[in-house]
Amino acid sequence: MTKEKAQARREHLQKMRADQKRKQRRAALLMWGTGGLIIVVLVGVVGFYLIRQAQETSLDAVSSVKYDGGDHVWTAVTYKETPPVGGQHNNYWQQCGIYDKPIHPEHAVHSLEHGATWITYRPDLPKAQIDKLKEVASSTGQQEYMLVSPFPNLPAPIVVSSWGHQLKLNDPADPKLGAFIKRYQSGPDTPERGASCGGEDAIRTTAEEAPLPPEPTGQQQPTATVSPSPSQSQQ
Repeated sequence: MTKEKAQARREHLQKMRADQKRKQRRAALLMWGTGGLIIVVLVGVVGFYLIRQAQETSLDAVSSVKYDGGDHVWTAVTYKETPPVGGQHNNYWQQCGIYDKPIHPEHAVHSLEHGATWITYRPDLPKAQIDKLKEVASSTGQQEYMLVSPFPNLPAPIVVSSWGHQLKLNDPADPKLGAFIKRYQSGPDTPERGASCGGEDAIRTTAEEAPLPPEPTGQQQPTATVSPSPSQSQQ
């Protein structure tokens, strides 16, 4: 009888140990399964975020054309693009900054040749959106190479341009605006990258404040003597 009890006790202990091991295996499987599921979910969330971010900042819609630099003229120019992104331009460049009235494209294109990014917007764009564009221009890392001005008859509410590159936008909060500035401002296609977008030879007036400067006569050398425009915001 004693042997039977001892055997029964051993069998009972073995069963308890087996049950405990099964519970431990189930707990381990549950833990690893839950951990794996969490990892899969995290990877999915991160992947979705990266894909969405890539889509939001995609510059696939940028149009690009090839222009050689250095083609300076004194006359008005008829451009293929609206606004222009390159080609002939005035001998004077536009002082980079924020303007509340249209500027001469011939001066702006010269600024693009020096590496500027030009944000243009329809004159009837709501003030809140214009203020947002000015905020974007002021927050970029190279404000000294930013131009902002209204431009009549734009093909989109907002158009951002650099030398040879252009992007049409509907919303100033579009992440593509910042992505464009980061990629193309003073980019590798800039004919005179590093040249000044200011200085004493820069034009500071708007189109309605002053006409295009006339061609110098005789030995007179080009020199800008215009005063700062009251419509230009302080940088």
